[in-house]
Amino acid sequence: MSADLIRIVSRDSPMALAQVERVRAELAELHPGTRTEVVPVKTTGDKWMGDLGAVEGKGAFTKEVDAALLAGEADLAVHCVKDIPADRPLPAGTVFAAFLRRDDIRDALIHPGGLRLDELPPGTRIGTSSVRRSAQLAASHPHLLCVPMRGNANRRLEKLAAGEADALLLAASGLERIGRPDVITEILSPEVMCPPIGAGVLALQCREGDSDLIDAVSGLGDPAAHRETTAERMFLHVLQGHCNSPIAGYAQVERNGDMSLRAKVFTPDGKTVLNAHEWAGPLDPATLGTSVAVALLRQGARELIDGIAH
Repeated sequence: MSADLIRIVSRDSPMALAQVERVRAELAELHPGTRTEVVPVKTTGDKWMGDLGAVEGKGAFTKEVDAALLAGEADLAVHCVKDIPADRPLPAGTVFAAFLRRDDIRDALIHPGGLRLDELPPGTRIGTSSVRRSAQLAASHPHLLCVPMRGNANRRLEKLAAGEADALLLAASGLERIGRPDVITEILSPEVMCPPIGAGVLALQCREGDSDLIDAVSGLGDPAAHRETTAERMFLHVLQGHCNSPIAGYAQVERNGDMSLRAKVFTPDGKTVLNAHEWAGPLDPATLGTSVAVALLRQGARELIDGIAH
């Protein structure tokens, strides 16, 4: 491969930097002798601790990273797919070069007293700013109270220790990445807490003209993660979901290659839950994503999503 130095741009949070280390390690294995360096940037989403809807929603975590890539200050960006907006295209001039093998998609409960979700007493304060999590808790555990909490996982653990909440919900994969699986009290099944679109998948993004680099990093891609992510992002794109939309869902490729997509749209109070689950066999992932979105639109998803301020 011709590029002997790959500059990797990333958010400067501990988790984002841990994700970059995974990419560097996999690149070193695939292309020994290639040098990598990290270009950390602080994003609007990391600096702003208020409601994400006020700062372009999820794009708040990707805008500065995209800018560094397009300005030629870096060659490769590492993103969590769940943070990349699907209601608009990738920035012009950039492409996804690979989706890495998927990590755990599930949510984890952290309760200092070791209680499981079903054991939490009424009024327990759950720290989360995710509308997806709070809508599902409102539907399944209406006696629990969600309190807004932003910040990276380490920061949220500090806030929990300081008594700002009684328990937390965080991504299991994120806690693994920062080396803190020890704090997990219970891993929630996707049936109990449906994951966000793109959960557990890291995407590598390049400038579209950098064909040597795209060829070099495409070997890190995982075919199942590529199919699942394509279906999920097309689903979200057709729904035009935004960061304040309580939308959840996940695609799964079975051992035989058949794929399914299960998805839900909620009202924020959890009182209305729309469900769809379809199989595509070996069909095109984008068609599956579109079909599941249409199934939810038939049930009134458009009105639910448009009725939520963003």
